[in-house]
Amino acid sequence: MANRPMPMQTPEVQVEAQGNLPSGMAELARTKLLALLNEVREPVLSVRIRLTRMHNPATERPYLAQASLDVNGRTARAHVAAGTMTEAIDLLHDLLALKLARLRRHWEARRGGTPGVGEHEHEWRHGSEPAHRPDHYPRPADEREIIRHKSFSLARETVDEAAFDLDTMDYDFHLFTELATGEDSVLYRAAPTGYRLAQVHPHPEQIGTTAVRLTVSPSPAPRMNTATAKRRMDTLGQPFVFFTDDVTGRGNVLYRRYDGHYGLITPAE
Repeated sequence: MANRPMPMQTPEVQVEAQGNLPSGMAELARTKLLALLNEVREPVLSVRIRLTRMHNPATERPYLAQASLDVNGRTARAHVAAGTMTEAIDLLHDLLALKLARLRRHWEARRGGTPGVGEHEHEWRHGSEPAHRPDHYPRPADEREIIRHKSFSLARETVDEAAFDLDTMDYDFHLFTELATGEDSVLYRAAPTGYRLAQVHPHPEQIGTTAVRLTVSPSPAPRMNTATAKRRMDTLGQPFVFFTDDVTGRGNVLYRRYDGHYGLITPAE
């Protein structure tokens, strides 16, 4: 008798709701995300969902839906905003479906398949994605503070691997150490060219050919301290600033949080 694969156990789904939400939204989100797991071949270890209604009257899309799935040790995340919670849950479902498809191709590539990216994913990333992102709270510059500091060992990986992490984790940017050059680098989306790479010391000639469309900034990351980076953010209103710390010489990122404050990411020494 042929061996049959054992059915995978349904993971516990944690749903957190904040704000005054219509009834049944938590169960709707749970049902829609569990339906996605039927197409996932790897074990899903956990599912966390957060549904939030913002109370800022100036926000056109006050309903936020977030989810994080642990797929056999790899994380798939999504964060969307919409005019209704039902719409937000639908967007969350669609975006996670794309990210899980990318993970599936990742696992298949590890088993000897050929990785690839479908055209519909490019259309989402370069067309629809800005519309689903939550709005930043319009906090005045003189009220913004650095309220979160994360420090960790940067992944040493290729640009293509960094692009995979950027998309699957639903990041706005990805700070990593580029494998060929050994340089602290940040990768971010730059439609219509695809992705853009900035480095502490740029070495575009050493990176070689990439599967993703890529441009490389020819300018080295500016050398400054965190206070100067904050003043630049306050003045220019950029989503993030990539800079070389004037003490450690490592690449740091100061970024704008959705609450209008700042977060800081530094490599662990």
